Amino acid sequence: MNKLDAQSQATLDTVNRFNDAVNAHDLDKVMANFTEDCIFSNTRPAPDGTTYRGQNEVRAWWAEFFANSPKANFAGEEVIVAGDRCIVRWHYTWEKDGKPGHIHGVDVLKVRDGKVAEKLAYVKG
Repeated sequence: MNKLDAQSQATLDTVNRFNDAVNAHDLDKVMANFTEDCIFSNTRPAPDGTTYRGQNEVRAWWAEFFANSPKANFAGEEVIVAGDRCIVRWHYTWEKDGKPGHIHGVDVLKVRDGKVAEKLAYVKG
């Protein structure tokens, strides 16, 4: 594996910290890893999803997501990082009414000042 430049390493560290907070379902840590002017583009409803802007809108979405998906988990399958950009290919699993489900997707992230400024999510299907 090639050594990352300082900016790419900082981006990777930020994205890993963010993803750990998501999988811990820790709303405060998730939001602490977003910039004040963050942009989060969700995958639903198809085909274009919904875009949330700023801490208040993004926080409300994550709070609802954690409440409705208490067993949700994102497992990174591949990470590509270049400067302030990061692409994470993931496998998302959940359980609803005792039945497991899963989907594959990709996040395209932009990091600024050690925080996620943009998280654009896409899914297969």
